[in-house]
Amino acid sequence: MGKTERESTAVETTAAPSLDLVFDLLSVQRRRYGLYHLADQDDGIATFDELVDNIYTREDDHGEDHRLQIQTSLQHVHLPRLEDAGILEYDTRSDTIRYWEQPTLEEWLEHARHKEFLD
Repeated sequence: MGKTERESTAVETTAAPSLDLVFDLLSVQRRRYGLYHLADQDDGIATFDELVDNIYTREDDHGEDHRLQIQTSLQHVHLPRLEDAGILEYDTRSDTIRYWEQPTLEEWLEHARHKEFLD
């Protein structure tokens, strides 16, 4: 692979997500809760269990199976969706999630947080 090919790949991975993608990602409450937690981390890193615990405390349902439901939806729906969008990287071996800051996403995420918790 030549230098030009590598440069174009780097540009594609650092491009800001489209507004349609941002709104799609923020349209699901559980995904927003996870993003709030990840954006609050100084280093952008959280463990899977930390993320599950944070979402569990924010959601109203604390039934016996609720934590398992959160884990399953994160593993099979939300984390893959965010990873495909270039927002994070989930390492299943270390159970670590690395959040990649995206100014466009964070602008709307902060607005959503304000509306969700302060209104």
